[in-house]
Amino acid sequence: MRCREPIIVAGLAALLATPALGQEFGREATLEEIALWDVDARPDGSGLPPGRGSVADGRELYATHCAACHGEKGEGGPNDRLVGGHGSLDSSTPVKTVGSYWPYATTLYDYIHRAMPYFDPGSLTPDETYAVAAYILNMNGIVPDDAELDAAGMAAIEMPNRHGFIPEPEFAPLLPEATKARD
Repeated sequence: MRCREPIIVAGLAALLATPALGQEFGREATLEEIALWDVDARPDGSGLPPGRGSVADGRELYATHCAACHGEKGEGGPNDRLVGGHGSLDSSTPVKTVGSYWPYATTLYDYIHRAMPYFDPGSLTPDETYAVAAYILNMNGIVPDDAELDAAGMAAIEMPNRHGFIPEPEFAPLLPEATKARD
């Protein structure tokens, strides 16, 4: 039994030293890398960058950067579908898409900007991101073929499920309506 104690002590010492080794792992993020994530897009459009994009430009960009994963018409492929699902949220098989589920168009901009295209997130310019968002909204019948969107235009869009989310009182800011829900 005595010969096992040194092994156990050595093992515990190695485990305790392991976190210290992790302190030298990685590198400090550059200002350019931080800028990619330093966007706070709100439902009212504040926080969205200057720029604008059209449905027509978005159609071309979507074909190049999005269709391989989301389907030629947003119907889905290896990754989630982006269109359809209207009226399905109350069913036993809800289809959650941009057009059926998302409450704000500004969230679409934010998501594309941060996470897409999948293999090169953050690579689209603000104008390209507005254009891709405009095209996805167009495929969902939310904006017309000739739409051109910017921050104000994105905020002005009334998404089909805009009122489908009910904030939980404990997570809502202390607003009069949130306080009433708690009483």
